[in-house]
Amino acid sequence: MILLVAAVTGMLAARLGWLTLRPALSQAPFLRVNYRGRTVPTAGGLILAMAVLVVEAGRIVLSAAGVGDRQGLSGARLAVVLAVVGLALVGLADDLVGDRGDDRGFRGHLRALGRGRLTTGGAKILGGGAVAAIAVAMATSPRSLGRLFVDAAVVALAANLGNLLDRAPGRAGKSGLVAFVVLAVIAHGSRSLSEVAVLAGASAGLLLDDLHERLMLGDTGSNALGAALGLGIVLTASPTARLVALAVLVAANLASELVSFSEVIERTPPLRALDGIGRRP
Repeated sequence: MILLVAAVTGMLAARLGWLTLRPALSQAPFLRVNYRGRTVPTAGGLILAMAVLVVEAGRIVLSAAGVGDRQGLSGARLAVVLAVVGLALVGLADDLVGDRGDDRGFRGHLRALGRGRLTTGGAKILGGGAVAAIAVAMATSPRSLGRLFVDAAVVALAANLGNLLDRAPGRAGKSGLVAFVVLAVIAHGSRSLSEVAVLAGASAGLLLDDLHERLMLGDTGSNALGAALGLGIVLTASPTARLVALAVLVAANLASELVSFSEVIERTPPLRALDGIGRRP
């Protein structure tokens, strides 16, 4: 019930945020031509970050007034806020001035670094990794370097996977919602996921606009959504389960260097059908 309330609150906050920010996002430098040649506002993830901040601020005010949760701002909640806002800002740079040449993907960014050039993607890897490490330290207070590395890698790689899935309208949002539902079921509706639920609800609130090509989540949103889900795994899973999650995320990220997820989805009828639900023909 707590997760449902958090998700609905996040959805309402996102709708309000979209109504508020739509005029600003519909002007340069926030416009981007999508795969169909339509000019669409990008960096919709700013709305997700704003929704999380607004909802958390409301919770703090209510807590101070003695209403609802009186435990105050926990390290876990603050960590999710940091991960969402931090990864959204890191992704925003890529949305606005990101590299569009050959230096893309892990290999491309590493090649650029080898030539002494830091791409926006390379900066995103470094900045995203730093945000992930700080968020994990705030949420779990890891007692070993190995544990910190594993948990931070889960968050950072989940953020990048969200970005890799953001190649068609609504794909990152739908994938994130499915992942959140699965995580919530496995975690038996743990309260630790309440802040992640806010972001999932906010993503759902923008999904129809994303599918109908009225806005893009962009790297700003897909990175933030993936990072929050990764942190949700860290907050609710056992150490062994987190290692399994890390292995899956490493495999998925490496696979993206070899195959196109869009081509795999297009060649697989069930995935193609699910991917196309709600999208404009």
